[in-house]
Amino acid sequence: MKLIYNYSPNFTPNKRNPNQIKFIIYHYTGMKRESEAIKRLTNIKSKVSSHYLIKNNGEIVVMVPDLYEAWHAGISSWKNFKSLNKNSIGIEISNPGHDFNYKKFSKKQIQSLKVLSKFLIRKYKIDKKNILGHSDIAPDRKQDPGEKFPWKYLAKFKIGKWHSLSQRNLLKYRQKKTTPTEKKNFFINLSKIGYSFKNSKEKNKDKFLNFMICAFQRRFRQELINSKIDQECLLISQNLAKKLH
Repeated sequence: MKLIYNYSPNFTPNKRNPNQIKFIIYHYTGMKRESEAIKRLTNIKSKVSSHYLIKNNGEIVVMVPDLYEAWHAGISSWKNFKSLNKNSIGIEISNPGHDFNYKKFSKKQIQSLKVLSKFLIRKYKIDKKNILGHSDIAPDRKQDPGEKFPWKYLAKFKIGKWHSLSQRNLLKYRQKKTTPTEKKNFFINLSKIGYSFKNSKEKNKDKFLNFMICAFQRRFRQELINSKIDQECLLISQNLAKKLH
């Protein structure tokens, strides 16, 4: 694994214990140009950083050493964890994101991400269920890495979790209505998976729940993101809740 070094001044100076590292969080840079993203992640005024950046050509840039806390997660929660910077490694992947013509991640980027993730998982004994996207831990603020991120593919290499349901069977249940009780069960399943209902910036609970449904869909049902709980979403959530709880 070839690494390039371009250190960011944006990190917490106290070193952490390797045992504190329990999560890997994936982000996209969400900026028009890669050079702008690099500038922002290394600019002291921006107060943001990540441990690694994966460039369009697949090069891996080290920005903050693992044992220091990078500032990538912001206000975030998952299960009983809050402010996940303390317990995570952040990986930014160069991509213009939803605001600037969101595109597929390149094969080179995904290959590098696979190599880097497997290395980190081994080094810090990270549980595959603790490999998350920024939108999983901050659904009311973030959409990245988004619905073009290859979660299903990565799960084949034990990087992150995926459900074990057949795509063909699931399609029959897409856009089929759910009852109020089933909707309630869907959110119970989400809570078992790890989605947290704390830390919402939204005063409006329904609005926050819609963001959460979208975060779930971006991750596990990427073809249709509509903030509606249908039978397909319910089945996927049940399958994952059993596997992850």
